[in-house]
Amino acid sequence: MTTDVNRFHTRTPALLVLEDGRTFRGEAYGALGETVGEAVFSTGMSGYQETLTDPSFHRQVVVMTAPHIGNTGVNDEDTESARIWVSGYVVRDPALRPSNWRSRRTLEDDLREQGVVGISGIDTRALTRHLRESGAMRVGIFSGRALEESTDGLLARVRETPAMAGSALAAEVSTTEAYVVPAEGDRRFSVAALDLGIKANTPRLLAQRGIDVHVMPAGTTFVQIRELDVDGVFFSNGPGDPATADAEAELLRQVLEARIPFFGICFGNQILGRALGLGTYKLKYGHRGINQPVLDRATGRVEITAQNHGFAVEWPNAELTPIDTEFGRVEVSHVCLNDDVVEGLRLLDRPAFSVQYHPEAAAGPHDSEYLFDRFVDLMVGVGTDDRKHEDA
Repeated sequence: MTTDVNRFHTRTPALLVLEDGRTFRGEAYGALGETVGEAVFSTGMSGYQETLTDPSFHRQVVVMTAPHIGNTGVNDEDTESARIWVSGYVVRDPALRPSNWRSRRTLEDDLREQGVVGISGIDTRALTRHLRESGAMRVGIFSGRALEESTDGLLARVRETPAMAGSALAAEVSTTEAYVVPAEGDRRFSVAALDLGIKANTPRLLAQRGIDVHVMPAGTTFVQIRELDVDGVFFSNGPGDPATADAEAELLRQVLEARIPFFGICFGNQILGRALGLGTYKLKYGHRGINQPVLDRATGRVEITAQNHGFAVEWPNAELTPIDTEFGRVEVSHVCLNDDVVEGLRLLDRPAFSVQYHPEAAAGPHDSEYLFDRFVDLMVGVGTDDRKHEDA
């Protein structure tokens, strides 16, 4: 005879309240209390530890579409930053106990320790379908004493939460002090990496290619970058609305003017678009997860990518043909096969490119790691051009 262990595992009631008034009743998971943020869903079936510690999820309540979460526990190696950044966490069926040789503690241990309020036992399929149909929206999770207030009162508090559109958040997750991740093996280049919410695997992958990585705070100036005498500049992923990133876009314009090789991902891609004079817009429900198909338009190759963004770059023509900008011609290098969203930009007359997805994805997939090699090739090419001018 089998025993249903869930019958003996009781949890505190919890309530999820969406800004349009829809509610889901479940059980508390993680810390008790209340939290508010933007409700988004992630389609990854693995890599929940990397998701939770990705700074791009700052001020967002993440709904996991995979039903069983926590089965491999938490280790001390796979975090992408020093803390959990999500505002709240929503799962259907949390694991009763982890089973993995690398596990050091349960996922719920970390959620409780870091004060992350979550909810479990709800129909995450229904919630995800609702977000797909109605769009990402503000949400609250309430448990413990927070449930003493009426549902109408909780809904009012959700609606008082600032919307993601118009929010400048990069400075809230960026490092406050510059630091260096040294090159592994022979040093080939040095790069200034602007931390807009950088994940730990990014400087690690650059360092593996013989690059000294100077990770810089979000408020870094072009003068400070020039003082480092770097061979390239990198803009990281990060949270918030790219329409608020005026200072970052102006910094990038100076980088492009100086013809310093540039590589940007995610938020960095959106900032490149802004630096080129393009607009950005809020996606209905965004791209989040580790299974997003992207077409490389130059090769025809389809990459399975990891993504986490709620905004995208506007392109001025439906045919996605190249355009002229102050910095020369620009083309759309990659496009999402699910919805034709612009997934990459490449300058044809300057050493600069960017992608909207995450080639540094630690949990995988690894289809796009070649982009770090492309950045190296860009710096090699510029160095060769400089030597040609010196010889002349």
